[in-house]
Amino acid sequence: MFAVYAARIDRDQPLTGLELGERPAPEARPGWSTIDVRAASLNHHDLWSLRGVGLPEDRLPMILGCDAAGIDEDGNEVVLHSVIGQSGHGVGPDEPRSILTERYQGTFAEQVAVPTWNVLPKPRELSFAEAACLPTAWLTAYRMLFTNAGVRPGDSVLVQGAGGGVATAAIVLGKAAGLRVFATSRDEAKRKRALELGAVEAVESGARLPQRVDAVIETVGAATWSHSVKSLRPGGTIVISGATSGDRPSHAELTRIFFLELKVVGSTMGTKDELEDLLSFCAATGVRPVIDEELPLDRAREGFERLAAGEQFGKIVLTNA
Repeated sequence: MFAVYAARIDRDQPLTGLELGERPAPEARPGWSTIDVRAASLNHHDLWSLRGVGLPEDRLPMILGCDAAGIDEDGNEVVLHSVIGQSGHGVGPDEPRSILTERYQGTFAEQVAVPTWNVLPKPRELSFAEAACLPTAWLTAYRMLFTNAGVRPGDSVLVQGAGGGVATAAIVLGKAAGLRVFATSRDEAKRKRALELGAVEAVESGARLPQRVDAVIETVGAATWSHSVKSLRPGGTIVISGATSGDRPSHAELTRIFFLELKVVGSTMGTKDELEDLLSFCAATGVRPVIDEELPLDRAREGFERLAAGEQFGKIVLTNA
């Protein structure tokens, strides 16, 4: 079958290890389902995999891709939960939790196999492309906001780095949930898009906000960390799920953190139950993922290049006819 895969690891030039071509189709195994992929979305996780983060060379070649929506063996339209081993279903109770492509072949292919427990019904209200955007970036944003930040309607939230998949999702979900959302970006066009999606104000990265916020959604890391801490009200919460600009800020702001009793909460992906809730939320409210571009699978390199350059606003989706 045709697939997009990591053939080599290159920490400095990750796209040199990206290959497109034929790979073995999934083999049947007890407790697993094979899905015909209709759409799959790109994540920064795919770029990190090409750098060898979470993907050692002895597991190559590895088909990339965490997220997918498609058709199961019974003809049902489905969405995949990307976390394998969370419950022990299909892999055994002692296997550590992992994300697709860390141990198992991913979704950038004509077919993918996952534990049957990881297969959820796709709401008819969502297209395959829309549904394929939800299991990683949008689920991450959902958990950050509503589980780990614990915000409620009327609260205020700062979303750092408007344009990325998680940040875009946080703006849209926050607006739909009645939050007062602020956003930052170095790019004027992305700030404008953030306002169109529902942010009450979008400012340049590092600029002072008109008020301190209840929570910060942080995925950028070192470049925005100090600003995130300084933007919180006393007792507020930073939820961090990534560090695309690096994980070692020059100023950790420890004094401010303990003096103002701020909370720093790490967040990774989400549970199957949270994904079910997110799917229902989107179906019921009309909220839809922001899609930057849809490309056929054989043009995947274009999507990776756009993601690596930080040119996208929202999700890049790869499709199978």
